[in-house]
Amino acid sequence: MPNILILGGTTEASALAEALALRGDDATLSYAGRVAQPKAQPVRTRVGGFGGAAGLADHLRATRVTHLVDATHPFAARMSGNALDAAAMAGVPLVALTRPAWIAIPGDDWRPVDDVQAAVAALAGPRRAVMLALGRMHVPAFAAQPQHRYLLRFVDAPAATPELPDHRLVVDRGPFDVAGDAKLMRDHAIEIVVCKNAGGTGAQAKLVAARELGIPVVMIDRPILPARREVHTVHDVLRWIDHAADLGV
Repeated sequence: MPNILILGGTTEASALAEALALRGDDATLSYAGRVAQPKAQPVRTRVGGFGGAAGLADHLRATRVTHLVDATHPFAARMSGNALDAAAMAGVPLVALTRPAWIAIPGDDWRPVDDVQAAVAALAGPRRAVMLALGRMHVPAFAAQPQHRYLLRFVDAPAATPELPDHRLVVDRGPFDVAGDAKLMRDHAIEIVVCKNAGGTGAQAKLVAARELGIPVVMIDRPILPARREVHTVHDVLRWIDHAADLGV
């Protein structure tokens, strides 16, 4: 029987865990530990890092993992790189369950940037109401542009007050809808949104809301990752698990 390790923390990882549980497969879902109260799962869970690629490779061997699924966030570049290296070290086949990136359509006013630091630089200028929709770990970088009034939305309440002189904090867990995000932007008179190109549908509502309200979006591009086998649906992962040997991976 397959013994599957899912590197998760995303809605896709949870959907895969549910599908594997329904099949009766032996699986473990691993969280990086950045969410205080992870969603309950129908498979075994673990929380915390592995100690780099070598530590993950040791874990794969020790727990006799037969299939490794990288279902981490598209911006978890270090974890994805470690997963690829660890799979090679341990001789375990790997597949990445990824979300297709968002693509701008007519009506969108996107300002693409390469990374968070470029997004900070893009906010130079007069005071504006800025919605930071990119997770709490990157918020301190925006203290370099203290003139703005910031709206923050976190999954969990932070242990310490965010290091921004003028901000409002909303604690909420997605998926969000367009009507709710549009109301949030109107209530806070948002003039510009900053987000990562995470892809998927769970966080797309803010982009539709911004389009409808004519609000520009500073869009942080995805990091470039090494070549790997990627799929976009849970069904494709299940097929890969069932036929990994036939696929030569």
